[in-house]
Amino acid sequence: MAQQLKQGDHVRWNTPQGSTTGVVQKKLTAETHVSGQKVAASDDDPRYLVKSDQSGKEAAHKPESLEKLD
Repeated sequence: MAQQLKQGDHVRWNTPQGSTTGVVQKKLTAETHVSGQKVAASDDDPRYLVKSDQSGKEAAHKPESLEKLD
């Protein structure tokens, strides 16, 4: 089972340009739009809204793509 993250958790994920970090804003459990992109989140398949430390942009990520930092 994927890790449970909460608002304020600092996380890292991989991008084509390398790894980057950000802060979890909230858990998404319903279909929504983030930065103009449809996010098919649900209770059974949640996503996390994360704000990038570097760019300040928000994106939705699957829990398994995020690594919680200390």
